[in-house]
Amino acid sequence: MSKDRFCYKPTVGSSVLWMLFLGMAAMFLTVESLGASKGGPAASAGPKIPVIFDTDICDDIDDTWALVLLLQSPEFDLKLITTAVGNTEAKAKVVARLLEIAGRTDIPIGIGLQQPRWIGEHRQTAWAKDYDLASYPGTVYRDGVQAIVDTIMKSSSPIKVVATGPLPNIAAALEREPRIAGKAQFVGMHGSIRRGYGGSATPNAEYNVKAFVQAAQKVFTAGWDMTITPLDTCGIVQLKDQKYQKVLASTNVLTRALIENYRVWYRQGVLNEHKDLSQPEVDKMVAEKVDSSSTTLFDTVAIYLAMSIELVKMEKLPIIVTDDGYTRIDDKGKVIYCATEWKDLGAFEDFLVERLTRVKR
Repeated sequence: MSKDRFCYKPTVGSSVLWMLFLGMAAMFLTVESLGASKGGPAASAGPKIPVIFDTDICDDIDDTWALVLLLQSPEFDLKLITTAVGNTEAKAKVVARLLEIAGRTDIPIGIGLQQPRWIGEHRQTAWAKDYDLASYPGTVYRDGVQAIVDTIMKSSSPIKVVATGPLPNIAAALEREPRIAGKAQFVGMHGSIRRGYGGSATPNAEYNVKAFVQAAQKVFTAGWDMTITPLDTCGIVQLKDQKYQKVLASTNVLTRALIENYRVWYRQGVLNEHKDLSQPEVDKMVAEKVDSSSTTLFDTVAIYLAMSIELVKMEKLPIIVTDDGYTRIDDKGKVIYCATEWKDLGAFEDFLVERLTRVKR
């Protein structure tokens, strides 16, 4: 086409329109920049991050919050979800049903190792009790450990293994194929460095480490780069007041399913601890909690660290896992990237609310 055809000679009126256009463009870029500055990278910034998510979903409800955050974050290319600890097939049903609601049955599910002493019903599995796992339109691997190995080894780019529970699956994968550590990075919700549960000044033997100590020791000494959110940062995350009410009122179908799961999980906990309560009393206790605030959302921080470290203080610390389940700073330990403090916890909460209430178009 002729260059002259697109020659533009502004008039007074068109100059005004041009200035308005530039102003609107500047406002749009400012809004985009502010959204990114709250801790989440811009959705279009670079290629998607390939991720395997290993979760003990159904034990604590924060794994479900983490999974929904993962699915609501366009930065990720979710390659596989594996279920960890206990009745891992029942847990896979919960994952499968959530993925169907999210319209993400392209994501494979791997059934993780089962431990006989942990087998049974979990507090959340009633939500998907009647779900037929064979009906899942996507792929279900009966051997989730081998699925982890195969997904990493066949990938053309490094994968982030994000784990939010005890580590028998990941340790078993390393045992079967040690080379996965050279083709993956590990991001986890594990440990307690200087602070314990609830922000206490005394470190604790954190559950995800203590429950399977030998597995944690294997993972924490493998040859991959490791990033963790210990209790120091993840143990003080909770949504309440207006922030929580925004999530509670969300019209996002996946977030509504999250709240349904929260009610089922909390109800079962009440029933387990208060067997003498009447149905109205149970309903009241559930409503008082679920309608007012979240529990501690430990695992959501691991999802965040897989995409950004902007809102946290990171330290490179030599860490060992002791036989009694503590994560100690020790010169003999592997150097691990640890999120030890928040720079802006409020901004992370805002980021979490924005992602969980985002309605896909």
